[in-house]
Amino acid sequence: MTDPATIRRLYGRAKGHKLREGQAALVDRMLPTVAVPAGPLDARVLFGADRPLELEIGFGGGEHLAAQAAARPGTGFIGCEPFLNGVVQALGHLRDGELDNVRLHMGDALDVLEQLPDASLSRVYLLHPDPWPKARHAKRRMANDGPLDLIAAKLRPGAEFRLGTDDPTYCRWACMVLGRRGDFRWTATTARDFLARPADWPETRYERKARRHGHEVWYFQYQRT
Repeated sequence: MTDPATIRRLYGRAKGHKLREGQAALVDRMLPTVAVPAGPLDARVLFGADRPLELEIGFGGGEHLAAQAAARPGTGFIGCEPFLNGVVQALGHLRDGELDNVRLHMGDALDVLEQLPDASLSRVYLLHPDPWPKARHAKRRMANDGPLDLIAAKLRPGAEFRLGTDDPTYCRWACMVLGRRGDFRWTATTARDFLARPADWPETRYERKARRHGHEVWYFQYQRT
């Protein structure tokens, strides 16, 4: 089955409501200073010195990304999001928190993953991705073997892949796809391990929205074997 690693097409919106003057100015002024550059990447290219690297795929409004960066200033974070309005919100978080350990890419996370050397990431986050609930759209889900092959290659042995979702279809799909792979080990030993949000997993707006609607949320943590 064709999946996102081969079709390389972003689905959904790239822009929402028109940016206000201040938001547009923030994009023009700040985004170039924190944008992921073209070409091969490593911690020195991104941050000027060696440090652990983590990457979030589809950071939404950037609240989780910013919270992780604020909690661990010695780690470098890469956030990828194709939606302009989400990038604007993330820029606001970086500005307000005076965070200098984050780089942003407005586009496809798979492109950035390909720029990184193998075994270079300490953690990858995929939080509340678009579930594409219809069976004919399953090929568009990020939790497919193509993207997971790339994620696995870029994670160090022993590193962590975090997946969060409130969609039952995506939950079952991800369990199926990841469960048949030999390069990821699900670390849960009790139900609480995937039903309760870990203390170092900041809440996202999507999680809050899901709980307002009475949805259950699942927190998956996989170790790169």
